[in-house]
Amino acid sequence: MSENLDYLFGLEQFGIKFGLENMRAIVERLRHPERAYHTVHVAGTNGKGSVTAMVDAALRAAGRRSARYTSPHLVDLRERFVIDGAPVGADALEGAIGDVRREVDAMRSTGVLAVQPTFFEVTTAIAFELFRRAGVDIAVVEVGLGGRLDATNVVSPAVTAITSIALDHEQYLGSTLRDIALEKAGIIKAGVPVVVGPIEGEAFDSVAEVARDKGAPIVRACDGVEWKPDDFRTPAHHYGRVEPGLRGEHQIANAVVAVRVLEQLNVPATAIVDGVTHVQWPGRLDVRRFADGREAILDAAHNPAGAAALASYLKTLTGQPPALVFAAMRDKDIDGMLRALIPQIGAIVLTRASTHRAAEPEALAARARTLAPSLRVVMEPSPRAALDAAWRLSPRIVVAGSIFLLGDVLRDLDRTW
Repeated sequence: MSENLDYLFGLEQFGIKFGLENMRAIVERLRHPERAYHTVHVAGTNGKGSVTAMVDAALRAAGRRSARYTSPHLVDLRERFVIDGAPVGADALEGAIGDVRREVDAMRSTGVLAVQPTFFEVTTAIAFELFRRAGVDIAVVEVGLGGRLDATNVVSPAVTAITSIALDHEQYLGSTLRDIALEKAGIIKAGVPVVVGPIEGEAFDSVAEVARDKGAPIVRACDGVEWKPDDFRTPAHHYGRVEPGLRGEHQIANAVVAVRVLEQLNVPATAIVDGVTHVQWPGRLDVRRFADGREAILDAAHNPAGAAALASYLKTLTGQPPALVFAAMRDKDIDGMLRALIPQIGAIVLTRASTHRAAEPEALAARARTLAPSLRVVMEPSPRAALDAAWRLSPRIVVAGSIFLLGDVLRDLDRTW
């Protein structure tokens, strides 16, 4: 690893910090790279990465020079910074890290920055700078956490989107749907359209309240939409047959949000269909099949709502119930995820993802045995050992519970199979 990458990953020790003071100071020092192109800003508990990927794919299909910024990455940091459909080159990334690092160090030495920026703050500034240097026309930017105080919320978007709202990250965002909705609605800007996914009740009321106060038009993504297997239409256009490129019933709602965002940007219908149909987004109901007949279903589900969407997909499968390889962060709703997944699996193999935030397998096993005393429970010290154990139990396995676990497994699969 290079000195610049060491520096960047070294910032992870400063954890998560909400607030825009650092980001505003950094982008001002960099002469506002985020203002060099148009922006789409996407928030949501689940689905925001999928929507970001679909919108980016459609913009490219329309001939726009598009970029996307997402987090976290699965295997390689460069996955976060995609330009024209490809991760940025190593040299470009090295150069941007080095330049942003020098500016941050100068700001620290003069007291302009009172505290050390976090990994995500500096990484976000690097994304803005990379996109400016590449001369992109438009960037699709995924919120990291929440919205109102997220480091990405220094952009001035052409359109915003809130894909979904559910309980997650309560220690940062609040313990009620209203609290979480207000945080995510913090990306809404005065007069800028906001596309809202299938959000109801107090969560929608909270979003609508913020939009009303800011004079931002609300587009309820599903209103006036008809989605059938062979016919899709919105109030703006009749698209005909559209098959989402991402698996799972929940991706239909994400596709509708993406389409309504793209309509706000006046993207041609043919490009919209192309983007939704041909999008690629690894780790989201990502099915890997091997020559010997084994199958791995990899999914980034890391909260109860995501686990429920994965369970809904697993319910459609035939044959022997799969074995689940599961790891999770200590601060997650582990019981909520397990309750959703246990009815659709035949056994569970618990392991530890490669992050200091990971729950220990013994703690996970205790929860699984409490929730399902008759379920076969196995503990393994590493993701690789967990994969081997799961495949001894079933030719079809599922990997879920943590994006960090997914990254560990993908690295191992790429090396081994």
